[in-house]
Amino acid sequence: MGALNTIGVIRLDALLEKQYDIMDVSLLAGKIMLENGAETYRVEDTMMRIALSYGIEESHSFVTPTGIMFSIETDEPTKTKLIRISKRTTDLYKVSAVNAISRRISAGELTVSEAYKELKAIQRAPMFFSFLVQIAAAASTSGCFVILLKGSWDNMIPAMLSGALAYFLLLKVADIVPTMFFSEFIAALAGGAAAYVLFRLGLGSDLDRIIVGTLIPLVPGLLITNAVRDLMAGHFLSGLAKGAEALLTALAIGTGIAVVMTFI
Repeated sequence: MGALNTIGVIRLDALLEKQYDIMDVSLLAGKIMLENGAETYRVEDTMMRIALSYGIEESHSFVTPTGIMFSIETDEPTKTKLIRISKRTTDLYKVSAVNAISRRISAGELTVSEAYKELKAIQRAPMFFSFLVQIAAAASTSGCFVILLKGSWDNMIPAMLSGALAYFLLLKVADIVPTMFFSEFIAALAGGAAAYVLFRLGLGSDLDRIIVGTLIPLVPGLLITNAVRDLMAGHFLSGLAKGAEALLTALAIGTGIAVVMTFI
């Protein structure tokens, strides 16, 4: 009888360890996706699909922009974990990489430990695009948007310069000051001031279009898109939260430009 009890305890411990391993893989996948700009409904769906692929028939996830709650139900008592999301950025390459791992898990190509190791490697990896590439992309976006607004070619260079400066400060200030919306305010303030100075120096002939081009890289387009998609998917809490964040980000950008325009 004692031997049977020992075997039962060992099997129970192994089952609980397996549950927590699967839970850890699902939570890590969800965390990476949420931290890098994925929609709430996509995060929940990916987590439950991973659990299902490993044989967990009943799992539940509740995701908000600042946290993930995930539970697994088997014959044993329900196991639940909660993790906090304190920092979010935009790196859709990592979201795509997690989706690829999820598909490989569904196809039976990865064990639990292998999937966890690959997800950890994605989490530790730097952003897909380097800092300089991001600045160059912001500059080209600013310049091209001036042309898109039917501005003249002489406005493209000042828009690119001020747009690059604004995005540079957006990234640097966000690393130094963790306060939300402060980096957007500083970036818009400096970008607008740079656009005005360049305009006064004779670079460009249309200040309005130069300023608009400068601000385009700062616009929270992904936040707005994700807010609408979450609302359409029925995730009202996350949709409203992301919508409010996008609104406050736009307000910070508008305030920074308003300060510049006040002194022109």
